[in-house]
Amino acid sequence: MQYQITHADLSLVLALERGRSLAKAAELLKVDVSTVFRSIRRLESALGTALFVKSRKGYLPTDTAKALAEQAERAEQALEAARIALTCGEQVVSGTVRVTCTEAVLHSLLLPALASFMPSYPALSLEMGTSNTFANLSRRDADIALRLTNTPPEHLVGRCLGSTSYVICGRPEFRQRLAESPTSVPWIGPDDAMQDHPTVVWRNQQFPGLIPRYHCSGMSTIAQLVTKGMGVAALADYMVQGLPGVEALSQPLPGCDTQLWLLTRPDCRALRSVQTLFEELTPRLRDAMTR
Repeated sequence: MQYQITHADLSLVLALERGRSLAKAAELLKVDVSTVFRSIRRLESALGTALFVKSRKGYLPTDTAKALAEQAERAEQALEAARIALTCGEQVVSGTVRVTCTEAVLHSLLLPALASFMPSYPALSLEMGTSNTFANLSRRDADIALRLTNTPPEHLVGRCLGSTSYVICGRPEFRQRLAESPTSVPWIGPDDAMQDHPTVVWRNQQFPGLIPRYHCSGMSTIAQLVTKGMGVAALADYMVQGLPGVEALSQPLPGCDTQLWLLTRPDCRALRSVQTLFEELTPRLRDAMTR
């Protein structure tokens, strides 16, 4: 008969995965070291597979142990949510929501918004990932997407939160050179993976012979180079205001205005956790887009 994993087994694996030593695991579980040692050996024997490999760095979890630890964490979160529900009543919002957006949107827009309301939802957990495509949401690897696009996929539902313009920005010392000879200034731009980005299309139309000195895989990295004074770049206006020492060196670039969409799959729309995030994020992100 196949061994049936218990909650105590999951707690044991999670403690050793977190502590990486018998002593720390024993401390977390409030038992003695010998109990942890015997229990992990007994569990490995019952499962017929190794869960940890002892090394100079401590007890390293195998893939099986990592999978069990992940389930243990979810059980831990569910138990905490149940405790909060008993304390706060049935109206508590709980669960885990997976959110995807670009790195630039995450740092400039999403994180400030989350910081303002997430403390009010102690039973709500978020898994956040960054990507420049919609693939995550389509493959059901995420529940909510925050995306800059003028053509959101038809199979997703959501809200348009506003529109952003793009401007050439950089340190003030580049202003005169940019006005006199735009191609003489070092440019920073997206790499080939973002060749369809509106700012790349604009630059290729305006300066077909211009080759950026620096190519980056994301707009956040571009912004960091601009902040260091390494050149100029076309960035979203909501990003420029948060970059120290950086100014807008042009008017909004024609043809580059892009909408910000908060999107989800139709099957997620009725989830209370997703609804809550939509209602909390919508006014905050709309405000951020109009500053």
